[in-house]
Amino acid sequence: MGSVPSAVMSRVPPVAAPWVRTRLRAAPGAAVALALLVALTACLAAAFPRAVDRYEDAGLLRTLRQARPERTTVQVSAPLPVPGMTSGDPSATLRPEVLRRQYEKLIAAVGSPLSVDRGQSAYGVATDASPAVPDPWIPRPTGHPAHVSLAARSGLAEHARVREGRLPRASGPVDATSPGVEAAVTAATAKNLHIEVGSVIHVPGVGRGPLAVRITGVLTPRDPAGAYWSTVPLLRTPTLVALPVPGPVQNYWLGALLLPQEAAPALLGTGGEPARHWYLAPGLGGLRAHDLGRMRSAIASLQSGPGLRRARALTSPDADVGSGLDGVVASFSRLRSGISPLVAVAATGTATVAAVVLLMAGVLAADRRRPELALLRARGASLPGLAGRLLAETCVIAVPAGALGLTAALLLVPGGRAGHAVAAALAVTVTACAALPLHAALAHRSVRVTGPREDVTAPRPSRRRTVAELTLLVLAAGAVATLRRSGTSAGQLVAAAPVSTGVVAALLLLRLHPILLRGPARAAGRLRGAVGHLSLARAGRTRAFAVLPLLALLTALTTAAFGGSVLTGVAAARDRAALLTVGADARVDAAAPLPAGLDGRVRALPGVHGVAAVSITYDAKPQDGQETVPLVGVDPAPYAELAAHTGLAPFPAQLLKAADSLPAVASPSVARAYGIRRPLPVRLEDGSAVTVRIIAVRDRTPAVPGADFLVVDRAGLTAAAARPTSLLLTGAHLDAGALRRAAATASTAVRLRAEERSRYADSPLQTGAEHVYTAAVAAGAGFAFLALLLSLLRAAPERAALLARLRTMGLTRAEGRRLLVLESLPQALLAAAGGTLTGWAAIRLLSPGIDLTTVALATSPTPPTESGLRPDPWSLTVPAVLVLVLAVGVAALQAWWTGRRGSVRELRAGDGR
Repeated sequence: MGSVPSAVMSRVPPVAAPWVRTRLRAAPGAAVALALLVALTACLAAAFPRAVDRYEDAGLLRTLRQARPERTTVQVSAPLPVPGMTSGDPSATLRPEVLRRQYEKLIAAVGSPLSVDRGQSAYGVATDASPAVPDPWIPRPTGHPAHVSLAARSGLAEHARVREGRLPRASGPVDATSPGVEAAVTAATAKNLHIEVGSVIHVPGVGRGPLAVRITGVLTPRDPAGAYWSTVPLLRTPTLVALPVPGPVQNYWLGALLLPQEAAPALLGTGGEPARHWYLAPGLGGLRAHDLGRMRSAIASLQSGPGLRRARALTSPDADVGSGLDGVVASFSRLRSGISPLVAVAATGTATVAAVVLLMAGVLAADRRRPELALLRARGASLPGLAGRLLAETCVIAVPAGALGLTAALLLVPGGRAGHAVAAALAVTVTACAALPLHAALAHRSVRVTGPREDVTAPRPSRRRTVAELTLLVLAAGAVATLRRSGTSAGQLVAAAPVSTGVVAALLLLRLHPILLRGPARAAGRLRGAVGHLSLARAGRTRAFAVLPLLALLTALTTAAFGGSVLTGVAAARDRAALLTVGADARVDAAAPLPAGLDGRVRALPGVHGVAAVSITYDAKPQDGQETVPLVGVDPAPYAELAAHTGLAPFPAQLLKAADSLPAVASPSVARAYGIRRPLPVRLEDGSAVTVRIIAVRDRTPAVPGADFLVVDRAGLTAAAARPTSLLLTGAHLDAGALRRAAATASTAVRLRAEERSRYADSPLQTGAEHVYTAAVAAGAGFAFLALLLSLLRAAPERAALLARLRTMGLTRAEGRRLLVLESLPQALLAAAGGTLTGWAAIRLLSPGIDLTTVALATSPTPPTESGLRPDPWSLTVPAVLVLVLAVGVAALQAWWTGRRGSVRELRAGDGR
C-alpha cells in the first residue's frame, strides 16, 4: 500500500475525547460508589421530614379522635329574636330553608386549614332548657318527674335506622299554637324512659296548653360514635341528672325527643327556650400537624375574632361560637413541642455526619487525582475552568443519584410534605457536587512542582484557626448555658448543643493528639524493635487523623450516646411509672373482700412467683378525726419480699412483728402529722378501732400509690378488717387472660404492669418519634463508620508503599501487620475515648434542661414520676468499642491484602507515592 500524502494528513481534524465520558470510563468503580453514597444519603434525608410529618399527623388524628366530638365540634348558637325588637314572624327564622342557607354560608366562612365534614355536621333548633313532663308512666327513680329536651335537627333520616314505627313528619303548617307534633326517640331513650311507638308525652306550654308529642318511631343510630350523635350525647342516650340537695341522692331522667325540622316553630310555645344551632364537625382527614399554628389562629378567630363577626353577620348579632377544639390542639402542641427538639438532636447529628462523609468523599477523590490535577494546572489550566470540569463530572453522577434517592423516599414513605423532602435531597446533591471541585480548587490555588508530604504536621496552628476555634467554643458554651436555663423551650439550641459539643471536642483533640502520643512514642523508642516506635511516631504525624473524620466520629458517638440515653431514660420512666401505678407485676383489686381461695388459684397460674394478700381500708381515721388515711393490712413476710422485689421502700419483715402494740410503717406526711413511736388510735370503716405505733417511715409502699398510708400486720386487725381486698403478684410473663379468668367476679379488677406500661406508649406521636430517633441514630452511626473507612482508604496507598519499602529493609509480614494495627490503634483509641467523654459531658451538661416526662408519660394527666436525662453506660461504650474494632480490623485486613499483592507494584520507578 502506498503512504498517505502529507497534505491529506494535514486536513484530518484532531480528535478531542469528551472530558466527562473519559473520566467516568477511567474510574467506573469510584463513580458507582459516589452514586450509591449520594442516592442513599438523599433517600434518608428526604425520608426524614416525611416520616416526621407522618407520625405527627397520626398523633394529631389520634388526639382528636380520643377527644370525642363534643369537644372538637364547632357549635354556633343563636337565640331567637326578642319579641318586639324585630319585625316579622319569629317562626320564619326557624324554617329549614333559612337555616340551610345560613349553614352553607357558615361552612364557607370557616377559615383554612379547618375543613368541615358535611356528613357529620348538622343544623336545627333545640331547647336550651329541659322542662319537666307530668306523664306518670315515665320512670321516676326518686319520685321526681322526667325532663325532656326537644330537638329538630337536619339529616335525621340519613343518620338513623327505623327500628320500630316510622320517622316523624309534619302533616301541615306548624306554629307556636299547634296542639301536637310527631317525634322519634332512640332505642336507648325508649328503653330507659319506657317509651313505645304511639306514646304521647305532654310538654308544658307557655300561655297555652301542653304540647302533645306523639312518638311515631324508635330509631337506631347508624354511627353512634360519629359527631352527629356524639356532639350532643343526650340525643342518643338519656342520662340520670342528680339534684344538688343534701342527704340521699335525688335524681331524674333526662331524654331527648327528635322532631322533624318542619315542626321547629312548635317549640316557640313551650318553656324550653328554643335556640338555633349549627354543628360544624371538623374534617379530621384534612388536618395536618404542621398547620397547628394556622389551625389555632382559625379557631381563635371563630371564637373571638373576625370569624365570630362573620358568623354573627350571617346568623344573629347575639350568636356565640364555642368549641373545645382549641384546648385539644393546644395539648397536642405542648406534647409535640416537648418531643420535636429531642428528635432534632438525632437529625442534626446525623445530618452533620452525613455532610462530613460527602465532603470526605470529595476530598478522597481530589487526593486520588492530585497528580492529574497538578499536571493540568502546570500546563495552564485555569482554576475556574478546572473546577467547572470537575463540577460537571460530579453532577453527571450525583444529580441522577439524588433524584433516584428522592424518588425512593417518596415511594417508601407515603404522606408528608414533598417540599421538605425535595429540599433535603437537593441539599445532599449540592453538597456532593460541590465537595470535589471546591477541595480541588482550594488545594491547587497555586501551581506546585511537588505535592505536600503526607507524614508531617504543621508546627503551629495559624491565628485564623485559633480564632475560629475560640469562636466555636464560645458559641457552644452559650448554647449549653441557654439550654440548661430554658430547657427544651430553647428551640434549635437543643439540637445544636450536642453537635457543637462534639465539634469543640474534635478541635480540642486535634490539638492534643500529637502531645498525647509524644510520651508513648519516646518510651517505645527505648524498647527493642522499631515497630512500636515507628507506629506511634507515624500516628502522631499522619494526616489521616484529620478534622473531618474525627468530627464525624465524635459527632456520631455524642449523638449515639445522647440518643441511647434518651431512649433508655424513656423506657426506665415508663417502667417506673407502671410500677408505681400497679405496685407489683400484677394486682387484683376488689371493692369488697376477695373470695376465699382466690389467692391459691392465682398462685397456681404459670409465671406467678409470689402472691401478697393485703387488706386496704381507705377511710381509716387516725385519732377518730375527720382526716382519712389508707390503712394497709399485710402478711409481713410476703409483703416484705414484694417490696424488696419491686424496690418500693423495702423493709425487713421483723419490723411489723413487735410484741407490744401494733407496729406500723407510715409515709412521711402521716409520720409528721401524728408523730413516731407514740400510740395512735385508728378508727376503721366497720367501726372497730386499733392502736398502732409508727416505728418506720418510707416514701412509698406497693399496696397504695398515694403519699399517705399506714402499713400494719393484718393479724392484729379484726377478722372483718383483715380479709384481703387486693392481691399483689410478682412473676415473669404473666398470662393476663388466665389471670382474669381466675379472678372472674363482678367486683374484681385486674391490672398488669406490662399493660400499664404499654398504655404510656400508645400515642403515634411518641412511638413514631422513638422509631425515627432510633433510625436517625443508626444512620448516623453508619455514616460515622463510613467516614472512618474513608479516612483509612485515604491513607491506604501511602501505607502500602511504606510496607513495600520496609519489606526491602527486612520487615516481616507479621511485623508489617503489627505496624499498621499499632498505627491505627492510637487514633481509634483517642477517637473512642474522646467520643465517650464527649457524650458523657454533653449529657451531664444538658440534663438539667431536659425532662423526659413529656415523651415517656404523655398519655398520663398526672405522671406518677418525673424522668431526667442520665448517661446510659451501654450507649456510651458500645459505639466506642465498635469504632476500635472497625479501625483495627480494617488495618489488619489492609496489611494482609498488601502482603498478598507483593511489593513490585509499589516500588515502581516514577511512582509519586
